[in-house]
Amino acid sequence: MRILVLMLMFSLSWYAGAEESNAKVQIDINQAKTRKSLVALPPLQFLGSPASAPGFNKTGAELFKIIQNDLTVSTYFQFISQSAFLEDSTKTTLRPNSPTEPSGFKFDSWKQIGSEFLIRGGFTIIGDSLTLEIYAYSVSRGTLAFGKKYKGTLATARRIAHTFANDFMENVTGTAGIFLSRVAFSSDRAGNKFREVYIMDWDGANVEPLTNHKSVAISPSLSPDGSKVAYTAFVQRAKSKTRNADLFIYELQTGKRWLVSYRQGLNSGSNFAADGKHIFLTISSNQNPDIYKMTYDGTVVERITDGPHGAMNVEPAISPDGKRLAFSSDRSGQPMIWVVELEGKKLKRITFAGKYNSTPSWSPDGKKLVFAGWESDHFDIFTMDVDGSNMVRITSSKKANGKWANNEDPVFSADGRLLMYTSNRTGNSQIYISNLDGSEERRITVDGFNYFKPRWSKNLD
Repeated sequence: MRILVLMLMFSLSWYAGAEESNAKVQIDINQAKTRKSLVALPPLQFLGSPASAPGFNKTGAELFKIIQNDLTVSTYFQFISQSAFLEDSTKTTLRPNSPTEPSGFKFDSWKQIGSEFLIRGGFTIIGDSLTLEIYAYSVSRGTLAFGKKYKGTLATARRIAHTFANDFMENVTGTAGIFLSRVAFSSDRAGNKFREVYIMDWDGANVEPLTNHKSVAISPSLSPDGSKVAYTAFVQRAKSKTRNADLFIYELQTGKRWLVSYRQGLNSGSNFAADGKHIFLTISSNQNPDIYKMTYDGTVVERITDGPHGAMNVEPAISPDGKRLAFSSDRSGQPMIWVVELEGKKLKRITFAGKYNSTPSWSPDGKKLVFAGWESDHFDIFTMDVDGSNMVRITSSKKANGKWANNEDPVFSADGRLLMYTSNRTGNSQIYISNLDGSEERRITVDGFNYFKPRWSKNLD
């Protein structure tokens, strides 16, 4: 269920030198690739009465951890160790020292340790209500980047922290963060041999089941607005008692679910069109697995591929501008990545290397594709320009026994700066993220389950 958090702009009148953060971008994101900005983040202060909120330490620690993790994963920032702080933040207020704020912090204390940004925050808890008051300062300028109050319930603490991280990113880089995004995936978390579809926060928290077919539900995809999840499930049919790979759509807000395509054979590999009205998928009812465009009620609008006879055309991925479709096809003998222009149906083979290339996904700007490629005995993640040039290997990992691990199911983040994929290097298929060059890889899921085909949304309201 979507949770609404009330965000209120905090009055900045207390500080005469304050600048409005929207007026200037303070970090050049191109330079940030080679040099991270140093950030000082003291522990968040509890501004209320400890007696009235006995669990305040846990809440403060959670807010702090999420903010720090979000901004670290952005790869723009590096946090200064608290042991290097010259000023005791527990003895100063959230605002800078001035004649009207004699207990305020001193910018010089933070300049001396090389801090470029200082984040000072405090919070209050009244009953079930949580308020985070937080300010981000440009230390070198001695000015305020921005300040806000975020209000919600204790249950929305994670969302409040993610929202601040998004706001901080946008105010100092000009680019919105991805920290309110979610991930749909298939997993065996339900036990037995079942695979069900789930959704979670981008950082692995708040896992929610979306299906309970007690069967195999696979290949989820998210609509552009994040409101719907399409997936394929092998559900037993009442009359024939047989199972077929049928396509469903589930509406996150209402819990409504409906059967979209149930032609005999495959109805799988769905991908939503940007117009919010159509979906692309593979149907094999005419024996050849081909890609079709259909409406949400299952009406076929257009056949995108047509053979050749015996060839598989699967895993459709629509470009951000809606003009091209990438997919995997073995029409050339081995599965390779192809791109078709929807107007005119001009077809082009993009990959020629390896034995098996699959699961293409577009970058948000439509300039690159990421895919899984099989080499010798395992899959790895690769990126390339849409014409097949400038191919870069992203992953290369081994299991504990020394054998190569499989890295599969890649997808770009909504801002185009990160990749998400699965890897079985630990023995189970887990979800990881990394930069576009494979650096700063981080594990998102840490358990004994298996995860498949993660699909990363944009920020959700």
